[in-house]
Amino acid sequence: MTSSDANKSADIKWQLVAADKQPEADSRYLIIPLALWLADKADYENRTDIAVWLDSGEEPEQLAGDLHRLAFVALNFPTFRDGRAYSSASILRQQLGYTGELRAIGDVRRDQLEQMSRCGFDKFCLADGSILALSDVPQFSYHYQSAADNSEPLFRTQQLD
Repeated sequence: MTSSDANKSADIKWQLVAADKQPEADSRYLIIPLALWLADKADYENRTDIAVWLDSGEEPEQLAGDLHRLAFVALNFPTFRDGRAYSSASILRQQLGYTGELRAIGDVRRDQLEQMSRCGFDKFCLADGSILALSDVPQFSYHYQSAADNSEPLFRTQQLD
């Protein structure tokens, strides 16, 4: 996907396909569940309007060979108290080397955005229906620990007197 494609995708209303539903054959700009992708990925060959969402208990490694084919990856937060998608985001970024868009969906709250961005998320679909990009999220000036957004802890980047 080129940067102009990525900019176009930001302007498009993507449809989230529920885990127990099948999309209509002519549907476009779909965010489909991982199970549907794994079962029917040959049907989505050469399409640039398909994204996949993983539920909090699903393994991101199942997408390892297909990440380059997806418009983006969405990770579901079924409740704001369920933090497993943070780990999935870190695995996608740090272990699988995914550089595409990583979107937080589900019960996403504004007070979680800083931590989500540190794990590698760059788009946020909030529980109130608004969608924010990483550039819309205020960032802290310094972080003590390393994360997906910076592999060096603070003590290694600062001169000690």
